[in-house]
Amino acid sequence: MKILYVCHRFPYPPEHRGKIRPFNMIRHLSEQGHQLYVASLARNQAEANAGEGINAFCQHYYAAVVKEPVQIARMLLRLPLLTPSSMGYFYSHKLHWHIQGLLKAHKFDLIIVHGAFMAQYVSRVTDIPKLLDFGDMDSHKWLAYRAFKSLPLNLGYWLEGRKMLRAEKRLAQRFDICSCTTKAELATLQSYDTSVPTAWFPNGVDTNYFSPGTASYQPHSISFLGRMNYPPNQEAILQFCRRVLPLIREQIPDLTFYIVGAEPSAAIRALANLPGIIVTGAVADVRPYIINTAAMVAPLNIARGTQNKILEAMAMGVPVVCSNQAAGGIDAIANQHFLIANSPAEYVTALVKLMRNPGYRQQLAEAGRQRMLTHHQWHLSMQQLDSIMQQCINLHQEKQLTQREIQI
Repeated sequence: MKILYVCHRFPYPPEHRGKIRPFNMIRHLSEQGHQLYVASLARNQAEANAGEGINAFCQHYYAAVVKEPVQIARMLLRLPLLTPSSMGYFYSHKLHWHIQGLLKAHKFDLIIVHGAFMAQYVSRVTDIPKLLDFGDMDSHKWLAYRAFKSLPLNLGYWLEGRKMLRAEKRLAQRFDICSCTTKAELATLQSYDTSVPTAWFPNGVDTNYFSPGTASYQPHSISFLGRMNYPPNQEAILQFCRRVLPLIREQIPDLTFYIVGAEPSAAIRALANLPGIIVTGAVADVRPYIINTAAMVAPLNIARGTQNKILEAMAMGVPVVCSNQAAGGIDAIANQHFLIANSPAEYVTALVKLMRNPGYRQQLAEAGRQRMLTHHQWHLSMQQLDSIMQQCINLHQEKQLTQREIQI
């Protein structure tokens, strides 16, 4: 098939969350023999240049380079409108006209859009089967941010969340089928009651790359993995260091906490001044840092979709202790494959037990790794995508047939 694929983060190199899912979709479709035409945005020319590697997986690609001041201006212009400001941030005239040119020059068999922000580029196309992969439901992310902001910012987050919710419902109705990453996100999508068929397929993890180490680990150590310019990560770690870490130190004074992730904010960098906290910043390879620890924590208070860092840690045989919010994207069983904690006392109990009991840690590590092998492999997830694509095509054909019958 000839497929137009539109996404909001240029999907190469697949270094972080917003790029991993679309890249694996594109790679799979390429391996299946489909002709891919990829269209996306790049925040600067350096990102566009780094994305040239996607050429090996597609027939054609285009990265519309945008400038941050212009995109922010587009957001501000939408503040008094019903259109979400974030839709303005992801809009580019260059990308719009390039996509229109592709649609005129080629007869596509399918359009796949990853991310609600990008649905605006093809929302009016009616003669081609269309799949909208929301990934996460972004409206609920904005609404969740509200609880962690003070006036007047919290009102802005609420307004954007409500506008995004309205846009998600409206855009979903312009596609043949809509998908997302988890069962929890699917429940949210189905609650929109749009009458559009829905489905889900999980994120995977490269279990060959993220595999258990052979060297011994540091028993009195824990880790966190994630981009540290991301507000939910920052909030989670600042709260964890303030409320949980001192309680753990009462029982394990020589504890070391590794905060592993690129672009730490000033507040996160300042944590390195505290005893036993190491803030790495960007590293060439995150695996040695995580594998070296007794457990990884994901104490997120704001989390939608799948936290890839959790999948990666479990694939490496490192036990994970996470919040209920972060657990929503894991296709695994709490207290069997990973641990849940929702209070400082619960984090302390779980982490101290993992650090002091090597046998228990090993048991949880092996169970988590095995679950990744059976439930979060990309090739298994992509089989579900294949089925969803076929369903999308069938639904579109049925819709067209019904319309022709009505006209007759």
